[in-house]
Amino acid sequence: MFWLFGCDSKRISELEEGVSTEADVRARFGEPENVWDTPAGRVFEYNRQPQGQKNYMITIGPDGKMSALRQVLTPENFAKVSPGMPVEDVRRLLGKPARRTPYPLKSQTEWEWRWVQPLNSPMVFTAAVDDAQRVVSAGSSPDRGVEAP
Repeated sequence: MFWLFGCDSKRISELEEGVSTEADVRARFGEPENVWDTPAGRVFEYNRQPQGQKNYMITIGPDGKMSALRQVLTPENFAKVSPGMPVEDVRRLLGKPARRTPYPLKSQTEWEWRWVQPLNSPMVFTAAVDDAQRVVSAGSSPDRGVEAP
């Protein structure tokens, strides 16, 4: 699985929004981790967690062409995660987390995504989720388990 990460930039360069088809996306990236139907089309999740620090969402429009390819582990997307948000919405926004750690005494589970802040600072975004599957708190901190590249 590690070999996938180094090839992402090449795969991305081979795809073009509005031109590439679903078959082109699958040929470059393989089977998606998850697929969601949205008003904009079908969204394919390509997860690079826990070894990688990126997650990709690729949208295939109603015309069968790729309409968007986005790396979703960004400060802009993290800012959208707020208390009360359903965890399923977080999953659709950020993709599968690198790790889920339960804290039974707090009745919470921490979901963590590894990402890179500009200038190559390894970070971890954490969302604490309660038993009702809603976000209680969220924020980023340095990733102590990874050295800066």
